[in-house]
Amino acid sequence: MVDRPVLRIGDRVRFEGAEHQVVALSGNAVRLLSTANEASVVLAPYLQAAPDFAVLGGGDQGDGRVARVPPLGLLATLPEQVLTAAREWERHLVEVETGLPLGAPEGTQPRPEYDPVLHSLVERERAKAEELCRAGTKASVRTVRRMRARYRDQGLWGLVDTRYARRAKPTGNVDARVVEAAARVIDAQTSTSTGTKGRVISQIKQGLEEEYGPGTVPLPGKTTFYKLVDVLAAGKHTFGSATTRRQMANRPEGAFTATTASRPGEQVQMDGTLLDVMAVMDDGVIGRPELVAAVDVATRTICAAVLRPVGAKAVDAALLLARMMTPEPMRPGWDEALAMKASRIPHQRLVSIDTRLELAAAKPVIAADTVVIDHGRVFVSEVFLRACDTLGISVQPAHQQTGTDKAIMERTFESINTLFCQHVAGYTGRDVTHRGADVDERAVWSLPDLQEQLDEWVVAGWQSRPHEGLRHPFTPDQPASPNDAYAALVTAAGYIPIALSGEDYIELLPAEWRAIGDGGVQINYRTYTCPELRAYSHYPSPITAKGGRWEVHYDPYDVTRVWIRNHYRGGWIMAPWRHASLVAQPFADFTWRHARKIAAQRGVDATNETAVAVVLAALLRRAGQGPDPTERALARTRAAAAVRNHLPPDLLPTLTASTIAADEITEQADAESVTTAESSAAGHPANRKARRARAAQMTDRDADESDEDEPLQGTVVGFGLFDPFADDQEGLAR
Repeated sequence: MVDRPVLRIGDRVRFEGAEHQVVALSGNAVRLLSTANEASVVLAPYLQAAPDFAVLGGGDQGDGRVARVPPLGLLATLPEQVLTAAREWERHLVEVETGLPLGAPEGTQPRPEYDPVLHSLVERERAKAEELCRAGTKASVRTVRRMRARYRDQGLWGLVDTRYARRAKPTGNVDARVVEAAARVIDAQTSTSTGTKGRVISQIKQGLEEEYGPGTVPLPGKTTFYKLVDVLAAGKHTFGSATTRRQMANRPEGAFTATTASRPGEQVQMDGTLLDVMAVMDDGVIGRPELVAAVDVATRTICAAVLRPVGAKAVDAALLLARMMTPEPMRPGWDEALAMKASRIPHQRLVSIDTRLELAAAKPVIAADTVVIDHGRVFVSEVFLRACDTLGISVQPAHQQTGTDKAIMERTFESINTLFCQHVAGYTGRDVTHRGADVDERAVWSLPDLQEQLDEWVVAGWQSRPHEGLRHPFTPDQPASPNDAYAALVTAAGYIPIALSGEDYIELLPAEWRAIGDGGVQINYRTYTCPELRAYSHYPSPITAKGGRWEVHYDPYDVTRVWIRNHYRGGWIMAPWRHASLVAQPFADFTWRHARKIAAQRGVDATNETAVAVVLAALLRRAGQGPDPTERALARTRAAAAVRNHLPPDLLPTLTASTIAADEITEQADAESVTTAESSAAGHPANRKARRARAAQMTDRDADESDEDEPLQGTVVGFGLFDPFADDQEGLAR
């Protein structure tokens, strides 16, 4: 054995499948001469990194091998007596190879039978075998030779008793075909509903019988089978949450790396999710809104967060881009501490570039370079991609079903739920197991109110809150807030992003082409007018491709005003809705369509703008107050009555006449209220006595018509209901 990790002139080495001799060393260059007398020069690091490199020996230096560092960690796991025996073997083998035992003091002479000058290696091996036998250790020459080979290849670890160095097999001694089938069945559980281990074992047995035949493959016992399933299902959540199981299966194969960005807007992640809060929608129905948000990776700034009813559209994503690139204005009632001038954002520098920031809230404007999106239809739509192209934003789609590609966005959703949603009335919890019993009763906020609170929380509770993922290089022991990170990085980036102007925001809104009449422009039976627009009444636009119609832009979530492009003088003409004072609050286009639908169901002309405006005002007023128990009960009654249309024909006669009459009376009462609203809108006072007379006539007419109702002829048999608390069960018998 050689105890020197060096390479000298004259050593023989193996390199690229051939033997070479080291003939010269110069710096880190090694000159080699092959057995075919071919010279070559190789860098020493490249030579030692070659897969087949080995020092074969040279001259009078023994075998020339480099000493092997023993695996100290593995050796520490062995029993003391096993390690002592291995070191004893090492001492004997070193004496066979070098003539001196391991650790012999300098100047020691080899024993005569192990002197390399007097005896060959074979003679020394025979002498060592005889010595071990005399000492009580059964060892032949072949044993000594085998131990020398193991020591040469593995070092001290090769001399350890293999019974103690044996590694446990996770699957034990189970047949390899059973293991393969079990792994295949467990992988197939990823997309299925969670089952039991017994179901998996049954599927494994069935698969083995179909592939190899009944009784061909030996099966383990019940306990061993369950242990095998546990080993193969470890970390896959096979018998746990189905959502977690799918998420684990969709993880990328490579190692996880943190998503980093060095400047604001370098990467912005966008996604949508259902908010864990019940809100009162515009139609008075309780439901969970959908949150569409964007987060800047470098600063963790929530660039924009918009609440919408379930089913966000492509225009929502496009408007999200516009909102994140425009300043967040201070709202009435907000504390002055939320203003940008009171934050650490470089306010003066920003105001010198854009004076609109003087009245902005403490949330920076982020101009995105790249946005990371999933494959939701709102983000891969033509509207969103065209908006990104217009703003010069690169779109980077994430992998299918891979939430780790936008992990920061997913983590931000969780933070919004824990830091904001759980403190809001109507909080649902993250799933049904965490949901309270009276969530619907606690939901009192309408969607606009909830949006207002979310906007204020983003400025007050998120932007100034220290974030564990943000650290300043000069203060690495203290977390920084998103506003602090923006102030530091915007200076390091060497530029300040310019916010979109108001005209840029309007350009991103959806457009319609309409003619300008005496009353203004009309969109979906809503009329918009203003004095400036009167000058262009019946005047065609110069855009001949659109037949002389004018370009009208509108915000689908606030249709109380529109913007008409002035094709002659440039700029935009802002025209409000002529009944905006009647409604007195913003409303969305889908709210208007719902109001027209309600009006049509109640017999009101859905094209009558004034009548629909009255219905809309009442609808928004009820949405702001929340549904009372009576309205909620009526809504459930109508939903239950709708099932009548889906029942088989033979079950239709079993419906009682009272159920149908109750529905008709409810609809007639609703129509009566709309008629009253129409009278009020037209300027005519309602006559209470006339309403009573019409109600009496309505009741008489219903009684007459009920006798002629064909589906109710014959005997009506009702279903009996069992009441365990009733003393008299004669009603059940009847």
